[in-house]
Amino acid sequence: MPAYHSIFLEDGDVAVIDIDVPQDSESYDCVDEILSLFRANVLFRNFEINGPADRMLIYGTLFITECLGKVKPTMTVREAEKALNNIALDTNFAIPGDATFPLNQAFEPPRDRQDAETLRSYLAQVRQEIATRLLARLYPGGVGPSKWWLSFTKRKFMGKSF
Repeated sequence: MPAYHSIFLEDGDVAVIDIDVPQDSESYDCVDEILSLFRANVLFRNFEINGPADRMLIYGTLFITECLGKVKPTMTVREAEKALNNIALDTNFAIPGDATFPLNQAFEPPRDRQDAETLRSYLAQVRQEIATRLLARLYPGGVGPSKWWLSFTKRKFMGKSF
């Protein structure tokens, strides 16, 4: 069975699984998709990239694995929020082209310094939004953390981590 690909690809012939936000909703975006497809895609060691939307899906999945690694079963909502915000707001994260970026072979590096800063800014926004929405899923109703989400703390998507 192949990994699930982004519905934001130009090719409309891709498989999609159940999600919390209906994909035909105006509010459905790449972050909803990343969170919805995480549990299915994190189990794959290989992922065929069909376009830029799949690259965002891969990046988001890797970031979620990093976030889950920071949340401990004994953490309160407040402690988890602080941990996730620290990860999301960190400005020293690797971007494609950096030596420490785990998937340089799958991503094209920025052309120049300005493109690198634009990419870093965009990814910082995505990271912040993923952290915020992930926290809501980790602590549904303010209690938790969800044992289901924490069961994925040891998984490495495509054998990689940040």
